Amino acid sequence: MDLLTPDFGLFFWTLLAFLTVFFILRKFAWKPIVDSLGEREKGISDSIATAERVKSEMSQLKADNEKLLAQAREERTAMLREAKETRDKIVGEAKEQAKTEANKIIIDAQHQIQQQKMAAITEVKNQIGSLAISVAEQILRKQLNAADGQEAYMQMLSNDIKLN
Repeated sequence: MDLLTPDFGLFFWTLLAFLTVFFILRKFAWKPIVDSLGEREKGISDSIATAERVKSEMSQLKADNEKLLAQAREERTAMLREAKETRDKIVGEAKEQAKTEANKIIIDAQHQIQQQKMAAITEVKNQIGSLAISVAEQILRKQLNAADGQEAYMQMLSNDIKLN
């Protein structure tokens, strides 16, 4: 039971030893411990501040990247739109030129057809004329072979001459 109820002497020496250790620690160990804790606290706060700064920079970089991506998308869209307009313009010009060329070819073809038609009509007229002369010649020969035919023809010619 002595251990549970300490004596005054034990209490005194324990208190004296505690105070001695306390003052020695306070004089020699307290300042370095407090300084190291202060440095550690400062290091932690600097690390937290650096982390916050890095975090804000990262969010700023992310926002800048998003902005750049949006600009790139807009530029790409504008370029595609411009390319499409250019393509449509070139296709339209090509179609217009093709129509012009086709119309020119059609007009030339119609002109050639008209010339060939006129040439064919002229040739047909010439052939009809040749055939008419040939037929008339054969008819006249047949009529003029006989003597009465010659006299009738001469009579007809003389009548024509007198009328003119």
